[in-house]
Amino acid sequence: MNVRDAIRSTMDTSSTVLKNYLSDLSDADLMRRPGPGCNHLAWQLGHLIAAECSLLEAIRPGAAAQLPEGFAAQHSKEAKDVDDPAKFLTKQQYLDLYDKARSATLAALEKVSEADLDQPGPERFKTVFPTVGSIFVLIGTHPLMHAGQFVPVRRALGKPIVI
Repeated sequence: MNVRDAIRSTMDTSSTVLKNYLSDLSDADLMRRPGPGCNHLAWQLGHLIAAECSLLEAIRPGAAAQLPEGFAAQHSKEAKDVDDPAKFLTKQQYLDLYDKARSATLAALEKVSEADLDQPGPERFKTVFPTVGSIFVLIGTHPLMHAGQFVPVRRALGKPIVI
């Protein structure tokens, strides 16, 4: 296994966890917040998608999937308190966009060499994610940073343990 294989495996694992947690949730369930001060699941899904595209664009300009007009703003920190379901997508729409974003990321990963992965990442991330490779790892692990918030919603809804 080489570095790209390890990054790809990480991305596949986090996608599997996220999709398992979403598997039996309804569109209405996505509007649930895991706790006070937490973002509802629909916002979190949109945030994950928008962040992946933004991060990929920062390290591989032109490689990211194109998102619908206004999508990133709809899932920005400024919109985190919006609870109107009409302002958000269906679960299937989020999953389709997630897959589109992830496919673009995986395609970009296939085109980088191991030497490319050692190149400096964006300046704004330099202290925590200093290289292109570390940004790819961030993209791969970011869904897991949020997936833990899906579990309290699942438990509150009486859903079974899926992992």
